[in-house]
Amino acid sequence: QVQLAESGGGLVQAGGSLRLSCAASGRAFSSYAIGWFRQPPGKERDFVAAFSWIPGNTYYADSVKGRFTISRDNSKNTVYLQMNSLKPEDTAVYYCAADRGRAPDSVGYYSTAANYDYWGQGTQVTVSS
Repeated sequence: QVQLAESGGGLVQAGGSLRLSCAASGRAFSSYAIGWFRQPPGKERDFVAAFSWIPGNTYYADSVKGRFTISRDNSKNTVYLQMNSLKPEDTAVYYCAADRGRAPDSVGYYSTAANYDYWGQGTQVTVSS
Protein backbone atom coordinates (compact mmCIF):
# COMPACT_ATOMS: atom_id res chain seq x y z
CA GLN A 1 0.00 0.00 0.00
CA VAL A 2 1.24 3.48 -0.94
CA GLN A 3 -0.15 6.84 0.13
CA LEU A 4 0.58 9.97 -1.90
CA ALA A 5 0.22 13.63 -0.94
CA GLU A 6 0.67 16.55 -3.36
CA SER A 7 1.70 20.05 -2.35
CA GLY A 8 3.11 23.23 -3.85
CA GLY A 9 0.16 24.48 -5.85
CA GLY A 10 -0.95 28.08 -5.84
CA LEU A 11 -1.70 31.17 -7.88
CA VAL A 12 0.90 32.43 -10.35
CA GLN A 13 0.98 34.82 -13.30
CA ALA A 14 1.51 33.58 -16.82
CA GLY A 15 5.20 33.04 -17.47
CA GLY A 16 5.90 32.21 -13.84
CA SER A 17 7.02 28.98 -12.21
CA LEU A 18 5.89 26.53 -9.54
CA ARG A 19 7.31 23.31 -8.18
CA LEU A 20 4.91 20.62 -7.09
CA SER A 21 5.88 17.88 -4.66
CA CYS A 22 4.46 14.41 -4.23
CA ALA A 23 5.39 12.81 -0.93
CA ALA A 24 4.95 9.06 -0.72
CA SER A 25 4.72 6.62 2.14
CA GLY A 26 5.06 2.90 1.72
CA ARG A 27 7.56 0.19 1.00
CA ALA A 28 9.52 -0.20 -2.23
CA PHE A 29 8.78 3.35 -3.40
CA SER A 30 11.87 3.45 -5.60
CA SER A 31 10.59 0.55 -7.70
CA TYR A 32 7.29 2.27 -8.57
CA ALA A 33 6.64 4.25 -11.71
CA ILE A 34 5.31 7.72 -10.87
CA GLY A 35 3.07 9.90 -13.02
CA TRP A 36 1.65 13.41 -12.88
CA PHE A 37 -1.83 14.12 -14.21
CA ARG A 38 -4.00 17.22 -14.22
CA GLN A 39 -7.70 17.96 -14.43
CA PRO A 40 -8.72 21.42 -15.70
CA PRO A 41 -12.09 22.84 -14.60
CA GLY A 42 -14.91 21.02 -16.36
CA LYS A 43 -12.58 18.63 -18.21
CA GLU A 44 -11.27 15.10 -17.82
CA ARG A 45 -7.98 14.11 -16.25
CA ASP A 46 -5.01 14.37 -18.63
CA PHE A 47 -1.47 13.03 -18.56
CA VAL A 48 1.36 15.45 -17.79
CA ALA A 49 4.61 13.57 -17.13
CA ALA A 50 5.91 10.29 -15.74
CA PHE A 51 8.91 8.34 -14.54
CA SER A 52 9.10 4.84 -15.90
CA TRP A 53 10.08 2.04 -13.54
CA ILE A 54 13.26 1.95 -15.64
CA PRO A 55 15.64 4.43 -14.00
CA GLY A 56 16.19 7.57 -16.06
CA ASN A 57 13.30 7.07 -18.47
CA THR A 58 10.78 9.91 -18.49
CA TYR A 59 7.75 10.84 -20.58
CA TYR A 60 5.99 14.16 -21.14
CA ALA A 61 2.78 15.30 -22.74
CA ASP A 62 3.40 17.38 -25.85
CA SER A 63 1.71 20.36 -24.23
CA VAL A 64 4.34 20.58 -21.47
CA LYS A 65 7.54 19.46 -23.22
CA GLY A 66 10.31 21.97 -22.72
CA ARG A 67 8.45 23.68 -19.87
CA PHE A 68 7.88 21.01 -17.21
CA THR A 69 10.45 18.68 -15.66
CA ILE A 70 9.75 15.62 -13.55
CA SER A 71 12.34 14.56 -11.00
CA ARG A 72 12.63 12.05 -8.20
CA ASP A 73 14.43 11.83 -4.87
CA ASN A 74 14.17 8.28 -3.62
CA SER A 75 15.96 9.10 -0.37
CA LYS A 76 13.08 11.45 0.49
CA ASN A 77 10.31 9.34 -1.06
CA THR A 78 9.36 12.39 -3.09
CA VAL A 79 8.66 13.18 -6.73
CA TYR A 80 8.70 16.74 -8.08
CA LEU A 81 7.17 18.52 -11.02
CA GLN A 82 8.99 21.73 -11.90
CA MET A 83 6.68 23.90 -13.98
CA ASN A 84 8.18 26.83 -15.89
CA SER A 85 6.71 29.28 -18.41
CA LEU A 86 3.24 28.60 -17.07
CA LYS A 87 0.23 29.39 -19.23
CA PRO A 88 -3.42 29.98 -18.29
CA GLU A 89 -4.29 26.66 -19.91
CA ASP A 90 -2.09 24.94 -17.30
CA THR A 91 -4.70 25.81 -14.68
CA ALA A 92 -5.91 22.55 -13.16
CA VAL A 93 -5.87 20.29 -10.15
CA TYR A 94 -2.63 18.33 -10.36
CA TYR A 95 -2.40 14.74 -9.14
CA CYS A 96 0.48 12.34 -8.67
CA ALA A 97 0.00 8.62 -9.11
CA ALA A 98 2.02 5.46 -8.53
CA ASP A 99 2.13 2.24 -10.54
CA ARG A 100 3.56 -0.81 -8.82
CA GLY A 101 3.70 -2.89 -11.99
CA ARG A 102 6.59 -3.22 -14.43
CA ALA A 103 4.98 -3.06 -17.85
CA PRO A 104 6.88 -2.66 -21.12
CA ASP A 105 8.31 0.84 -21.26
CA SER A 106 6.02 2.97 -23.45
CA VAL A 107 4.42 6.39 -23.39
CA GLY A 108 1.08 4.77 -24.14
CA TYR A 109 1.17 2.81 -20.91
CA TYR A 110 2.31 5.61 -18.62
CA SER A 111 -0.05 8.21 -20.09
CA THR A 112 -3.07 6.05 -19.23
CA ALA A 113 -4.55 6.93 -15.85
CA ALA A 114 -6.19 3.53 -15.43
CA ASN A 115 -2.76 1.88 -15.29
CA TYR A 116 -1.88 3.54 -11.97
CA ASP A 117 -2.66 1.89 -8.65
CA TYR A 118 -2.47 4.79 -6.18
CA TRP A 119 -3.48 8.46 -6.35
CA GLY A 120 -3.00 11.56 -4.24
CA GLN A 121 -5.69 14.09 -3.34
CA GLY A 122 -4.47 16.75 -5.77
CA THR A 123 -3.18 20.31 -5.50
CA GLN A 124 -4.68 23.34 -7.24
CA VAL A 125 -2.60 25.32 -9.74
CA THR A 126 -4.07 28.56 -11.07
CA VAL A 127 -2.31 30.61 -13.75
CA SER A 128 -3.61 34.11 -14.41
CA SER A 129 -3.28 35.90 -17.74
